[in-house]
Amino acid sequence: MAQSPYEIKKEICEIGKRIYDHGFVAANDGNISVKVSPNEYYCTPTGVSKGYMTPDMIIKIDGQGNKLEGRLNPSSEIKMHLRVYQERPDVNAVVHAHPPVATAFTVAGVELNQYILPEAILTIGNVPTCDYGMPSTMEIPESLMPYIQQHDAFLLKNHGALTVGNTLTRACFTMEEVEFNAKINLYARQIGVGANSHIEEISCHELERLMELRKKMGLPGKHPGCQKCPNKGTANCKCKDCAGAAPAADEQLVAEITKKVLAALG
Repeated sequence: MAQSPYEIKKEICEIGKRIYDHGFVAANDGNISVKVSPNEYYCTPTGVSKGYMTPDMIIKIDGQGNKLEGRLNPSSEIKMHLRVYQERPDVNAVVHAHPPVATAFTVAGVELNQYILPEAILTIGNVPTCDYGMPSTMEIPESLMPYIQQHDAFLLKNHGALTVGNTLTRACFTMEEVEFNAKINLYARQIGVGANSHIEEISCHELERLMELRKKMGLPGKHPGCQKCPNKGTANCKCKDCAGAAPAADEQLVAEITKKVLAALG
């Protein structure tokens, strides 16, 4: 049964309190939106803490960001939400927050692209880091474009994270998964000492099985092609995307030998 306008607004307030209580936002940070029709969206107001919102504060806007209902004003960062809705018709909710550990990875210039937890692979895949963009401008929406079709979670360089979902609860849970995965990654690096310490990633064979499960679950994302897998191009690689291909080093060697043989033959 469809939610009433009041129920949607109430849920936005509850999710706002959830991300505030988790420490994913401070003061008035972050923003949340929900699609209610092809050209209408409820969103959080600017200048209000996400932990202390009430349903009467929630605003309705159209697809161009024009206010349709509400006494407060929408966040200037609603532009990135609207861009997501334009590019992804399957998305019904967007959450933007500043989860501390995940955001710290972007500040440190460390990619959060290791496949280390089966649950995270199934729910979020890997999390791309988008180029830095000036807040409140179209630079951030544009930075999402290389990744928007294949991912439901994005790190915004030096800015935070953006997650999307077919429901608001799903978008919020994805934000929680991003931060949890970042914490495990950080702890593993600390145990190994140093940001460049070894991270034990899931093997390409097991990764392929998990990606097949993602497809059955109807989730976006694809196998990365085992770029970092030591078995890439060998008989031990079980990934359909790259199995049987000669390693790059071997291809170069074959090319050099062929060139020398042809030169010798005149």
